[in-house]
Amino acid sequence: MKPGPASSRPPRIVIQVEDDRTGMSPETLKRAVLDHLMFTRGKDLHSATHLDVFFALAYTARDRLTARWMQTTRTYLERDPKRVYYLSAEFLPGRFLADTLISLDVYDLAREGLAEYGIDLEAVLEEETDPGLGNGGLGRLAACFLDSMATL
Repeated sequence: MKPGPASSRPPRIVIQVEDDRTGMSPETLKRAVLDHLMFTRGKDLHSATHLDVFFALAYTARDRLTARWMQTTRTYLERDPKRVYYLSAEFLPGRFLADTLISLDVYDLAREGLAEYGIDLEAVLEEETDPGLGNGGLGRLAACFLDSMATL
C-alpha cells in the first residue's frame, strides 16, 4: 500500500495553552488580574488602589465561575429539576469575594500572587462592604433554611 499525501505530512503536535479567562494556574491567575486591572479598571500596578485590585480580582474570579455557571444552567435545562426560592430582606450572606476564592480553591494562590506585587490580599478583601440586609434575627434563620435545603 502506497502512502498517500496525508500520511507524508509530519505528525501534528498539539500544545495545550491555559486560557487566561478560565485557567487556574498561578501564572494564569496573575496575568488575568493584571489584565483586568489594565483593561477593565484602566490602571497599572503603580496607580491602582486596593479597590482597583479588589475589582480586578473579583472579575478574575467571575471569569472562572462563568463556564461552571453555564454548565449548571444547561444541566438544569436538561433535567428540569424542582427549585425552591426563598426571599428574605434579612439574609446576612457576608462578604463574597473571599468565599468565592476559597470555593474555587485559589485563595492561597491569590494571596501569594498579590504578595509578589507587594499587595496584601487581606487589605484588598477589606474593600468589600458587608451586604448585611437587616438584622432583625431572621437573617441567621434564612441562612439555616438555605443550608438545610442545599443538603436535601
